[in-house]
Amino acid sequence: MSEFNNRIAAQRHILQIVNCKRWRKEELLGLSSKAIDRWISVNQLDPEAQLAKLIRTASEKLFFLANKSQDQISEDYKLISKEIMDISRKIELEIG
Repeated sequence: MSEFNNRIAAQRHILQIVNCKRWRKEELLGLSSKAIDRWISVNQLDPEAQLAKLIRTASEKLFFLANKSQDQISEDYKLISKEIMDISRKIELEIG
């Protein structure tokens, strides 16, 4: 259960970082690819911007963790968890 909580906490943390900024029209509501695409489109952001790329990368890594949450905590799981924290810091820097 702690892996699930850590993954959910990481998702919430990333959303909180992104949404601390006032966006033109809409906050980022989730980290699914559709939610990210909608957020980019509605706010007229550049889909190739560093922030968009970081958010997509975080989403992909969180998806990996979701699929591995039934497995024992492996070195891959630990490594990806650390990468997600690093990406969170980079997102924070991009937001300013």
